[in-house]
Amino acid sequence: MPRQPVGDEPAELLGKRERLVIAACELLHHRGVEATTLADIAQAADVPLGNVYYYFKTKDEIVAAVARAHVDQIEAMAASLERGHRTPKSRLKALVRMVAGQREPIAQYGCPYGTLCADLAKREGEEPSERAAQLMTTLISWTEQQLVAMGRRDAHDLAVEIIVAYQGSALVASALGDATFFTEQMRRVEKRIDAL
Repeated sequence: MPRQPVGDEPAELLGKRERLVIAACELLHHRGVEATTLADIAQAADVPLGNVYYYFKTKDEIVAAVARAHVDQIEAMAASLERGHRTPKSRLKALVRMVAGQREPIAQYGCPYGTLCADLAKREGEEPSERAAQLMTTLISWTEQQLVAMGRRDAHDLAVEIIVAYQGSALVASALGDATFFTEQMRRVEKRIDAL
């Protein structure tokens, strides 16, 4: 994800392109791709609308930048988990706890990755679907790597199961508007990982 302001650093110190992508990430998560305009993004980023076109010629370009920012965020999160946890099982459990910590926005808007993927899958053309697939394959691949390191011969199937449990729980929690439901489901996923 684009660099967020650090400490008391004002958002204005971020470059315009970074601010536009940060604003787009939030708006696309909260409103969806179709309901968000370039003008909305420009306003949220405090960037004049005319300047948006210097960085992004079309809405598709900014949507692609958001998808890339999400992949970057997943990769950075994975690297952080690799550094902070010795065992693959502890990394997986830390991922689940990290996701569970986002229960309120997930219950309100769904998973930012899953909602973007669903929006991209609805759009015409092959490229948006490839971007959606990259988001999910990045999550699945990292999870699978942890399971392979645990010696699991069924690592791919288990990785898919874990990510499906997360995405499905996020969808249902959002539909119900129930953060507690999401937390309970993530506890189940953590218990499933403990049992491996």
